[in-house]
Amino acid sequence: MSDGVRELLLSRIRDVADYPKPGVMFKDITPLLADPEAFSALTDTLAALCVRHGATKVVGLEARGFILAAPAAVRAGLGFIPVRKAGKLPGATLSQSYELEYGTAEMEVHAEDVSDADRVLVIDDVLATGGTAEASLQLVRRAGAQVAGVAVLLELGFLGGRARLEPALKDAPLEALVTV
Repeated sequence: MSDGVRELLLSRIRDVADYPKPGVMFKDITPLLADPEAFSALTDTLAALCVRHGATKVVGLEARGFILAAPAAVRAGLGFIPVRKAGKLPGATLSQSYELEYGTAEMEVHAEDVSDADRVLVIDDVLATGGTAEASLQLVRRAGAQVAGVAVLLELGFLGGRARLEPALKDAPLEALVTV
């Protein structure tokens, strides 16, 4: 990705102080999504990562990961698979629990949407502490697929998510388009 694209993306991410609670600086990507030039550049970049890493399917993590992963999958000519919060998908699912700062959560994928013939690129908006991404990798592997990698728009480097995710990646790449 060029420095110009990186700067364009970064320039469209807005800081919102004290949201959702005092002391937190929230990184709002909605201005990027509202800008067709920036959103298109992001989609092109993510689609190129899908191709470069040999993905056959793209997983998007609920909820903002859907917004990024679906158009990237279409642009790359690949299928899109939503990974959702528990109880949101009908039919047979595989589920994976994971730890949050304040408790546990669970995510699910349709069991029939991923096979052992697939190489899956996981896409999300932000890598923070790494718990959600780590659980998604476990879920993809439990479904029988290979992990092609993880791609995120924004990595919050100061939260240590990359270090937490390293063992779960098992040598698959982690691509952060912007790191703060």
